[in-house]
Amino acid sequence: MQKAMQKAIVNSTIISNGQFIRNKGVIIENGYIVDILDQNEISRNIETIDLQGVFLSPGFIDLQVMGAGGAFLGSFPSGKTLETMEKELLRQGTTGFLPTIATNSPEVMEQAIEAAVNYRSQAMGNFLGLHLEGPYINPSNKGAHPEKLIKKASVPEVSRLLEMARGEIKMMTIAPELQDEAVIQYLLEHSVALSMGHSGASYEEALQFLTGLRKTVTHLFNGMPPLHHRNPGLIPAVFSEKPYTSIVVDGIHVAYPMVRMAKEILGESLFLITDAATPATEGLYRHTFKNDRYVTVDLNGNETLSGSILTMLKAVQNCVEHVGISLPEAVNMATLYPARVIGRECKKGLVKKGYEAHLVAFDHDYQIKQVIYKGTPVFS
Repeated sequence: MQKAMQKAIVNSTIISNGQFIRNKGVIIENGYIVDILDQNEISRNIETIDLQGVFLSPGFIDLQVMGAGGAFLGSFPSGKTLETMEKELLRQGTTGFLPTIATNSPEVMEQAIEAAVNYRSQAMGNFLGLHLEGPYINPSNKGAHPEKLIKKASVPEVSRLLEMARGEIKMMTIAPELQDEAVIQYLLEHSVALSMGHSGASYEEALQFLTGLRKTVTHLFNGMPPLHHRNPGLIPAVFSEKPYTSIVVDGIHVAYPMVRMAKEILGESLFLITDAATPATEGLYRHTFKNDRYVTVDLNGNETLSGSILTMLKAVQNCVEHVGISLPEAVNMATLYPARVIGRECKKGLVKKGYEAHLVAFDHDYQIKQVIYKGTPVFS
């Protein structure tokens, strides 16, 4: 007799761990995948979810997203913002994300941390913690970050932030060439995923940072000096050491031929982020939608690229259609590889027995058909 809590997801092509898996059914119970069976082995008495031939992949994991659904953390650092982001991103198939707050005033940064701590008890759960993108970056590579708020880190300051955050700071983007080694070691010892970004590190400085414990690199090619044949800088160091490296695949932040080159070199180390924004009319970042991107405009009318309009599924589609990456590998870049970055690969990022039943179904036109979160369909 089948347990009452079990359901079977049938009639799909499963995409997991770089493979297509056909003619299998996924058995879920109490929010977990408890088995994957041949469809003809599944009891007729079990409740089924018929996906009618579409793809079924692990839920997407976005480690850098600034806003969604009209809620922007840098303008309104509150539990309500996190709630809106959770709901909207889950609708998009993103079952795990790090809301990202870029360089901001100390008050706003602390409000975001406080909001994360207070919201945790009521969170749906796809909110995985915070990504602080700054303020400890290089002003020479600031992008849209306000230069007046960029600064050097100190152990007392980061210690206070981590204590305040109670484990909610999962990732930090820093310019390592401007930080004391004591700060870097302190953050590593406290399980913060350190990512090199908005950095002007030399080739040698980048190599020094990337040795030892596995580090990460934030939005490859953006917020860093371009490749130069006489001054290699950090990009060749990334290609040499192959750390986990995020990239924004919208064709705007990075041209598709450059994505293709990076993928050929970095392989499984390259993963997808959206770096998505949402319209914002308050706070430091006044994100304005323009054509196919978000920009900020300074007092002189100068525009700076400040965010994408990507979803994770659109990034997967772009990898397949414009870069030539296979669909199973593109799905890995949106699921398994980011799960590895934050140390969640034992429970997230695969359609596999024992893993969390966070799944997304989409068709051949890359349209979401169903999201299953904690074993429960999100759409009615």
